[in-house]
Amino acid sequence: MNNPTIRNWLGFSTLALMLASLFMVFDYVPPDAEMGIAQLIFYYHVPLAWVAFASFGLVAIAGIFYLWLGDQLWDDLGYAAAETGMVFCTLMIIAGSIWAKPIWGTWWTWDSRLTMTFILWLMYGGYLMLRASADDTPQVARFGAVIGIVAAMDVPIVIVSVRLWRTIHPAVLVTKQGTHGLEDPRMVWTLLVSLTAFTLLWAWFLMLRFTQLRTRSRMSKLAGRIALATVAASDPK
Repeated sequence: MNNPTIRNWLGFSTLALMLASLFMVFDYVPPDAEMGIAQLIFYYHVPLAWVAFASFGLVAIAGIFYLWLGDQLWDDLGYAAAETGMVFCTLMIIAGSIWAKPIWGTWWTWDSRLTMTFILWLMYGGYLMLRASADDTPQVARFGAVIGIVAAMDVPIVIVSVRLWRTIHPAVLVTKQGTHGLEDPRMVWTLLVSLTAFTLLWAWFLMLRFTQLRTRSRMSKLAGRIALATVAASDPK
């Protein structure tokens, strides 16, 4: 991932698609007939949810490989994915609250999907608190990997919560009847552009943070070797 060319390409592509998304949301796509202009935040709320869930899924995958192989690379990848996932998950909750206020008349309600999402946010918040407060040791990394794997199990529950329980949260992409609420093709295209833009933004953030963590791991390993060499050189045999 430490490739400046790829990072620059991702950065420019993300900027271009974000600008295209802004144009399509505020000038191209028609507002919903029932919800009006408040529905436009849907084109950011859904992509934020997608990249947050993708991040947490990657945390679980990286955690499994770290527990299996013990390679620091997988721990760094899981840590980077957890941090980026929390950023997008927090923004997803904020975007949903902005939508809920004019539609539901409240910023928050303990709906089943919202409750399970909040639990997901709390679990990964705990993961990050552990990693920030504890030393960077293999034991902490293994414990974090287990937390990341267990917490990711909540992602599919969040996704299917609108089918499992009675909920006021709308199911727009796939309704209980198996259809979707995006009747106008312009809505579909706008959502696809926003999804692509946020996916590239997530990949860019993930690459930057993963590169930083890999550099930190290499420097820590180098510092350990220097310390051992210093001790060996000063040992009067």
